[in-house]
Amino acid sequence: MPRTAASTLVSPVPRAADSDRRRTSASVVLRSVLEHGPVARSTIARLTGLSPASVTEHCARLAGLGLIREDAAPRRSGGVGRPHVPVDLDGERFVVGGVHVAVPYTTVALLDLRGRVVAERRLRHEGTDPGRVFDRAAGAFAALLAGVPDRRPLGVGVAVGGWVDRETGTVVEHGLLGWREVPVRDLLGARTGLPVHVDGHARALVHGERMFGRAGGSRSVLHLFVGNVVDAAFATNDEVHHGPRSAAGAIAHLPVPGGDEPCACGRSGCLQAELSERTLCRRARAAGVGDGMNPMRVVAAAAAGDTVARGLLRERARATGRAVGLLLDVLNPETVVVTEVGVIHFEDCLGALRDAAGDSRAATVLPTSFPDSVLAVAGGSVMLDVLFRDPLSASPEVI
Repeated sequence: MPRTAASTLVSPVPRAADSDRRRTSASVVLRSVLEHGPVARSTIARLTGLSPASVTEHCARLAGLGLIREDAAPRRSGGVGRPHVPVDLDGERFVVGGVHVAVPYTTVALLDLRGRVVAERRLRHEGTDPGRVFDRAAGAFAALLAGVPDRRPLGVGVAVGGWVDRETGTVVEHGLLGWREVPVRDLLGARTGLPVHVDGHARALVHGERMFGRAGGSRSVLHLFVGNVVDAAFATNDEVHHGPRSAAGAIAHLPVPGGDEPCACGRSGCLQAELSERTLCRRARAAGVGDGMNPMRVVAAAAAGDTVARGLLRERARATGRAVGLLLDVLNPETVVVTEVGVIHFEDCLGALRDAAGDSRAATVLPTSFPDSVLAVAGGSVMLDVLFRDPLSASPEVI
């Protein structure tokens, strides 16, 4: 049969392309419900540019998965016409697990679909053998789930410092834990029987800030995480930069202007050596502020009026600000978010950081949106980012 002109110009769309479009549209609808819910379907159509029929179809599919529900109270537009029935995320049916592995302890939590912490537990390490760490994390996760028998888990997100390969779910290197090539996804997946997704904690918190925090709507976001590990992440237009094998964001050895703290690399003044919580606690002990390795004791002393403790936190904030200034010059982000204990708890530390950044845009530097649950949100955000990007693949065997 000869080919017609129409057949040479119009080719059938591959089913894979149709599937990709459906997944993308479903993601757009779910994100719109996250950002605006409870929201009418007609409003979703207006906000997203999708047709009303397409929005209705996707809402039905997402409701069938249990991710959204109709709001109990229909609303009239202007008091006339047929009432709208808004849709919202279903905050009662599902949870995701969040695991954050820090140097001294692991945080295990359950979060709802809006990134709110439902339950949380902190496990101080009994050695840092990865098998033992994730055995205990899986046990704590099961115990938290037992406390909410009406909720079902969609999966587990894991956030870790150091070099984390998101694609393989592997911690490539974490010097402070002594980890190399640790298959976190496999270890925790085998222990929970659930989908497990793994990422670096700075990247995880960029996702959290964009989905649930003050950075929502920003076209570019830089997140600087200052704990025992110091690293950064950068996102533009809802995409976090990972680089080959997810090695982006390793800033531990950036030189801090004026820094003189010895680093394990043999140099001095490296960012992580200067800003590490271990360094803060050592300096606090030397100044007679406490005798431990917990930076929150320095925060507590400062809150109680200890001027030496407050000064140590302000100086750390200033050093952080100098690092922010360097990153502002290089990346020129619209919004900068900093997770650092002094900046979280004290306005004068935030002011010292902004002053040291030395940039006219320093007022766009914000503390984390999750001061009371930042580590739990970091872990959960890894899984929630996956869910909101591809809701149609949200663990159907679990649902």
